[in-house]
Amino acid sequence: MIRAGIDIGSRTVKLVALKDEKITVMKRAHNTFDPVSLGRELLDGVEYDSLTATGYGRHMFNRHFDCIVISEIKAFAIGAYYLFPGCGAILDIGGQDTKVSALSSEGRILKFEMNDKCAAGTGRFLEIMASAMNYRIEDFGRMALKAKGACKISNMCTVFAESEVISLLNSGARREEVALGIHQSITKRALTMLGRLPAFESLVFAGGVAHNNCIKRLIEESLKIPVLVPDEPQVVGALGAALCS
Repeated sequence: MIRAGIDIGSRTVKLVALKDEKITVMKRAHNTFDPVSLGRELLDGVEYDSLTATGYGRHMFNRHFDCIVISEIKAFAIGAYYLFPGCGAILDIGGQDTKVSALSSEGRILKFEMNDKCAAGTGRFLEIMASAMNYRIEDFGRMALKAKGACKISNMCTVFAESEVISLLNSGARREEVALGIHQSITKRALTMLGRLPAFESLVFAGGVAHNNCIKRLIEESLKIPVLVPDEPQVVGALGAALCS
């Protein structure tokens, strides 16, 4: 039996197929104005017996495909626990929202928090700040780690933060130190959310922002526990959806 899971996220669409509990298909693509058509393209040529959709666009997708629908909170919990059995919590920083969940030793969701009111502290926020500082997004975290100090960023609203960053650079602040300040502000926001969960001893960091080693290191230094990053952190939700099929 081949089980497939698709995660219709705000910035990317991810697809995973499993056969005998092993991943046989893994695809992802940047989202467009038509995520249903994009999902259809990803599924083209992929054989499956059952399909589960998750992510913000899951209900829209369900209107066009015969599939099960589950929340991304549940999908990420199942996917993270599959990859790291016994993990205590999950931090998912995606394109436009941040989610944290605490898990029991059996992988059951004990509590979750979600911040999706604005793009502050998300992947989109990072992209805009990197662009304002003339960094490629894939270099942003690496350059921030080179800083010897950090400039404090007061605003988390994307518009005001971009203006603040430009003002700091124009006043002579070092780019690396401004970059580190941005990463610290995002980390502080994530840590505040994690602090509202029951105590945990290990953390899975998923979502596109998990590729950023600076944020991973800042979280580890603050929590003093292992931060586990999957090889493909963006497909954790799609993997969890496939496991539910």
